[in-house]
Amino acid sequence: MPTRTSLRVAEPEQASDDSRLPALRRDDLRRHLPGIEPERQLNDWGRSERIEGLFDKTLIEFFYRYWFRCEVEGIENVPASGGGLLVSNHSGALPPDAAMIGKAIKEEHPHPRPLNVTVEHFFKGYPGFSMLIPKIGCVAAHPANVQRLLFDEQQLVLVFPEGRKGTEKLYKDRYKLRRFGRGGFVEAAMRARTPIVPVCVVGAEEAAPVFAQVKPLQRLTGLLYFPITPTFPHGGLLGMLGYLPAKFKIRFLEPIRFDEEGMHEDKALVQTVAHEVRARIQENLFEMISKRKSVWFG
Repeated sequence: MPTRTSLRVAEPEQASDDSRLPALRRDDLRRHLPGIEPERQLNDWGRSERIEGLFDKTLIEFFYRYWFRCEVEGIENVPASGGGLLVSNHSGALPPDAAMIGKAIKEEHPHPRPLNVTVEHFFKGYPGFSMLIPKIGCVAAHPANVQRLLFDEQQLVLVFPEGRKGTEKLYKDRYKLRRFGRGGFVEAAMRARTPIVPVCVVGAEEAAPVFAQVKPLQRLTGLLYFPITPTFPHGGLLGMLGYLPAKFKIRFLEPIRFDEEGMHEDKALVQTVAHEVRARIQENLFEMISKRKSVWFG
């Protein structure tokens, strides 16, 4: 009779001891990790202590102390612990305001804390730049990210409700706030029951003024926008960092607190608070400008 084929799964052949891969300890695997940071000093958001420290000691330190000569008011309004949502005006071709606000908290606050800056998703389309911004403390502007940072991790978060509308603003419209969206930042603070700290920045509009937007060149180059500034486009891409030495003044206003649970469910209240925050920032901006004697010396 012909031999039947067995349906039993064949037992795998035992490999000889000589053919087995050598077991590696966990410490030995570290040298196989890619990237420029062998020690992997990153948090869950991709923030790098090494790269952020390098930027802080070089570019940001220079701009904060010597170029913009920042003056800070109301730093005590920033929470020393727990979550806090900072809401600021936004302006300039490549806005330096976020870096200066973070530096102010680090240098002037009695209890310095890291600041997480929310950025829009279109930055993911720029290779190199999209890899850099998470390493210096930027996170994608998504409600889930803000909720985790404020509520779960009890961190400070900076948002710019004007978004791209603020950075595309022309110099003739300086310090005139754009609409603050649908109040998503207020809902996030209410949901996490963390305070909102309004922030006013004067000086960024003159440091990186935008005189015009060229739409055809924007579509041709694929840039977010194609502004005409004192140093761009004739200075190339580095011209976007060609800030003028305007005097910076940063004012942290009194916080707005949300201690009751479920406040975010009242959409009318959310819109009311959003308008109130915008009005407070606008009022203080006009006051600070009226008291300023010089764009360059304050």
